Amino acid sequence: MSNDRWVVGQLSFTDRMPPLPADSMDEKQRKAAEELTRGPRGGVKGPFVAALRSPELVDRLGRLGEYLRFGSSLQPRIGELVMLIVSREWTNQFEWAVHAPLALENGVKQGVLDALAEGRRPEGMAADEETAYEICDELSRTRGLCDTTYRLAVEQFGEAGVIDIATIYGYFVTVCAIMNIAHTPPPRGAKIAPVLPFPL
Repeated sequence: MSNDRWVVGQLSFTDRMPPLPADSMDEKQRKAAEELTRGPRGGVKGPFVAALRSPELVDRLGRLGEYLRFGSSLQPRIGELVMLIVSREWTNQFEWAVHAPLALENGVKQGVLDALAEGRRPEGMAADEETAYEICDELSRTRGLCDTTYRLAVEQFGEAGVIDIATIYGYFVTVCAIMNIAHTPPPRGAKIAPVLPFPL
């Protein structure tokens, strides 16, 4: 994989918004890049490579993402599962490569990941994973939750947890959209197979 071209299956992509050279950044971009490097991400990675074209967005997006990944009311296992559901729905290689190993480390079963990768409803999920999946699935299909799903969601996660799931879902739609437009490649040395586009 070269710096600007990458391949998944039989599809080839050109990275439309590769990393900005340091000497081409303006003051706001340099400041945003420095803050990302000092923060828990340790550098300008994933969606922030493309988003650095809008450095004020990077600051706001970065702070929200830090809360959702590292400080939300949810167990990391549930947050990672929601991130994977969205990255699979959007066939986003970067987020899938980053979050599939983290989901496994946090207790999501390999069979759940395999089913998501194939576009199937996973079997054998824990009860809270089933509820998180239902929330995401219903949001994708109907852009909301029916009363039954809402009640289950609040019973399982509380109102704060429901808001956090909805926000993780929306945040990852945003970053996947940015990267899909930019054709951001998966991280170098990714240890997990890419997700293939859904058949037409």
